[in-house]
Amino acid sequence: MSWIILILSGALEAVWAAALHRTFQATGRRRTLPALLFLVSVIASTGGLAIAMQSIPTGTAYAVWVGVGVVLTSAYAIITKVEQATAARLLLLGGIAACVVGLKVVA
Repeated sequence: MSWIILILSGALEAVWAAALHRTFQATGRRRTLPALLFLVSVIASTGGLAIAMQSIPTGTAYAVWVGVGVVLTSAYAIITKVEQATAARLLLLGGIAACVVGLKVVA
């Protein structure tokens, strides 16, 4: 169960990163709805990480949490055309995903 919570918390990291980007996007003014989504998701994300760390070693849990967040945040940026999907970027993101899976296998 801790691994499921950890993966979901990593996914929420991508949510709060995207919400943070949209909070101050374009106009330079703070937007309320993305700011609220950022606040709720960052609390839930770090809370889930804390729960998962009760049974998963700290270094492993943190690395998986960040890795899931990085891959999903980058995927969102590529899908929304904020970043380009270059071969190098996709290869490196695949490497991060492989390392996250590897940490689960050896933990």
